Parts: sequence; structure tokens; C-alpha cells
Amino acid sequence: MKKYNNKANVIGSLLTKYRKQKGLSKEEVCRRVQLYGIDIHRVELYRMEKGISIVKDFELIVLCKVLGIDYDKEIKTLIE
Repeated sequence: MKKYNNKANVIGSLLTKYRKQKGLSKEEVCRRVQLYGIDIHRVELYRMEKGISIVKDFELIVLCKVLGIDYDKEIKTLIE
């Protein structure tokens, strides 16, 4: 697996920041993501937030919707 700055993804800290700003637990985020038909276990969300696991594109889209993250403003700047 390729890594960037020793992380499997570049958005983990952003996920944590927005989740905490909204006052959501990992379990609540996972429940909301399931409403979009995506199953993410809280342990997997933890691994995403810590940069341990890769975030798939469809997971990223749903997580942005659930957490209210503006893709163009926040995510796009991380990967450019």
C-alpha cells in the first residue's frame, strides 16, 4: 500500500475535525452513512480518522455529505 506522510489517506484528521464539530460519535456517523447504503464499522471509521486505512471514493462522498464537508473547499485542496 502506498502511503503519504506515512498515512494511508490524507483526510483522516479532517474527518475527525468535522465529526467532533458536529458532536457526533463514530457510531452515529456510521449509522448516518448506512442510510446511504454504505456499511462502515466504527473501528473502520477510527482507522480512517487515524490514517491507517484507505478511504474509498464512494465512502468519501458519503462521509462528506454526512459530515457537511465541502469537497471543493476542503478535500480538493488536500490532494492538489
